[in-house]
Order: sequence, then C-alpha cells, then structure tokens
Amino acid sequence: MFKPLGDSAMLVELGAQIDPQVNRQVHALDFLLQNVNGIIETVPAYCTLTIYYDALHFSFQQIKAVTEEKLQQISEMKRESGRRLEVPVRYGDAANSDIGAVALANNISIAEVIQIHSEKEYRVYLMGFMPGFPYLGILDERLQMPRLPTPRTSIRAGSVAIAGLQTGIYPFASPGGWQIIGWTALKLFDPNSPTPFLFAPNDTVKFIPLADADA
Repeated sequence: MFKPLGDSAMLVELGAQIDPQVNRQVHALDFLLQNVNGIIETVPAYCTLTIYYDALHFSFQQIKAVTEEKLQQISEMKRESGRRLEVPVRYGDAANSDIGAVALANNISIAEVIQIHSEKEYRVYLMGFMPGFPYLGILDERLQMPRLPTPRTSIRAGSVAIAGLQTGIYPFASPGGWQIIGWTALKLFDPNSPTPFLFAPNDTVKFIPLADADA
C-alpha cells in the first residue's frame, strides 16, 4: 500500500482498478493531507495518491505514519457528492472525428455510439494530463477503444474523446491520442477566473447531444 519513490515521495495504493469508492477514498485522503506541514504536493489518480514531502521534515516511516493516521479519519468524514454538470455535444462535429471508426470497430451505428455515450452519467475521477482535462468513467464496454497508434499533433479545444474505460474533453488545442467522437463549446479552463477549472473530482457529468438546429 505504501511505496517509497526516491527519498522525498511516497505512493499510496488504495486499490487496483477503477472504482468509485476507492476514488472517493483517494480524494478524501488528499483533502486531509492538504494542511500538513512538510508535505509539498499531492497528486491524486484513480486508485493512488502520490505524496511529495520535505525529506528534511519527514523520513519515509514518519510520512507513512502520518498518512496511516489520516486514513483512519476517512470513515468519519462527510461524503462529498460533487456537482452534476451537463455538457452539450455535437457528436461527429470535430476535425478528424473518429466516430465512424468507433461505430465500425464495435459493429454498431453512429446513432448508437451517440446514444450509448450520452445515456449514462460519468464520474470525474481525476484531473490531468493538462490543466482542466477531466478523466471520466466508466465508459460502456460497447464503446471501448484503444488510443490511436500515432497521436495527432493537434486536437481542437473542446473535443470529446474516448480511450479504454475512459472518456474526456480536451480543454485546449493540444496533441493527443484519444479517439475523437464530438465537440463542445464549453470552456473547461480559464486561467483568469477565480475558479479556473470547470470540473472537479467527484463531479458528475452528463453529455447532451445537440441537433444541428441547437445553439
């Protein structure tokens, strides 16, 4: 469960697969460690939390003991449900859209791709690999696709994409290897705003398909 990463970081493993309850524990532990003197940074993921700490302040055994103490407090915390956000999507409306390839690979129609992707609600498990990018899951197995063998050099901001068990949205133009199935006009990242990120872990996201006449 606790693994040293060099002399100033520790990996805390709370599970081995994508699971909502495990992910809630990850973010609860992350919250409890925010004001601990000597901790420099924490990086939550699906099932793990990486803790970067001042090696002059903590030894590995000491940071492990602090973390174990905080883990005991999680059961006493009030469960945070997060917000429910709707994302309007023009499916297929993206440069280099892969929605046709997704349909073909899974032996379904494009209309079925849209229905399957938009009929469920997704949990925001974590944020990364760029500012504002939400990792959402869990994607229906009928749509699961591998990443592209060669990433594209540029993907349009607002592109809705899928890869493996995940779906997500590119917050700004960037390289990327996920399969693009649609586009949203929502702005996911605004560095000039007091709240720069549209999404946060524990939020729930519902994709809303837009017809051609919709604004």
